[in-house]
Amino acid sequence: MEYNKRLFESLESISNKYLELNKQLESASLPISQLTEINKQIKHAAPLHEKFLEYKKLIDNGSQDEKILANESDKDLIDLAKMELDEIKTQIPPLEEQIKILLLPVDPNNEKNVIVEMRPGAGGDESSIFVADLFDTYKRFADKQGWKIKIMDISQNSCGYDYIYFNISGQEVYSKMKFESGVHRVQRVPATESKGRVHTSTITVAVLPEFDAVDVKINPADLRIDTYRASGAGGQHVNRTESAVRITHIPTGVVVSCQEGKSQFENRDTCMKMLYSKLWEKQETERNEKISSMRKSQVGTGDRSEKIRTYNYPQNRVTDHRIGLTLNKLDQIMQGNLDEIIDPLIADEQTRLMSELKI
Repeated sequence: MEYNKRLFESLESISNKYLELNKQLESASLPISQLTEINKQIKHAAPLHEKFLEYKKLIDNGSQDEKILANESDKDLIDLAKMELDEIKTQIPPLEEQIKILLLPVDPNNEKNVIVEMRPGAGGDESSIFVADLFDTYKRFADKQGWKIKIMDISQNSCGYDYIYFNISGQEVYSKMKFESGVHRVQRVPATESKGRVHTSTITVAVLPEFDAVDVKINPADLRIDTYRASGAGGQHVNRTESAVRITHIPTGVVVSCQEGKSQFENRDTCMKMLYSKLWEKQETERNEKISSMRKSQVGTGDRSEKIRTYNYPQNRVTDHRIGLTLNKLDQIMQGNLDEIIDPLIADEQTRLMSELKI
């Protein structure tokens, strides 16, 4: 019976581990943190365990049919075995491809919430305006996914945003939003353009997984915490209370701030979430000298020549340059239908990882 023996051995090992983990869950003495980790591993291994049972059954049935063909003399039984074996041989290759996809390495951050930073790049006022436009797109996309958005820090100007930090929470947010990191280029006629000329501008988007104290350790003695009065509309709360918070991590010089919460305590909590993610980013940089930093590799310099995606308003066209995908439905994409771009990016990532899979 022909099948991928290395693939079978890998699946068998995962299946045995899956059964072992389920036995561990029966132990009432395990701490909650360990039970949570076991449940996460079971969730990941369960589909592979089911596929292994299906794969093993096909192989066992095929081997049995081969024995019948080799040893039986009854014509009807031989014909039946041959027909079943031919069908099994057509079922195994596509099943092996499905299994390989499930075996692809999973980004450990895929299930995390994210912190997104958006800033204008080249293009002046038009760039600030597009930060606001794309932020609205992300809000619509998040709503369609059942995710929640919370603004962490923001600076507005007369046109749009100087910058905006926000959190997105929900199911497997990073697995999709990570593809938004980079330079986004927009081509359109600004409202202030009297001659109808198309202008090109850019914005930068950085998407970081959200971390907490479990993932990144911070010594409280290394922090300088400043409070100040929030700016912008807000009446007496803005004028009389120092609710805004700025935290500086002294050893690294990383600074985060927040003034969007209703209290100093809430803003401090938000700042710490931002700081954990920023320090994780820095740690990742130091682990791999080939990568200057996650944010820099994501957003580059913001120059017009660097881009992951172009939004062409006159032609109602959006192009993702990483996979050469062009859709003539920019108006629909900006309404939050980003799955039409993100799903092909996920498929492309799977194809790349498949080529690296040594099975």
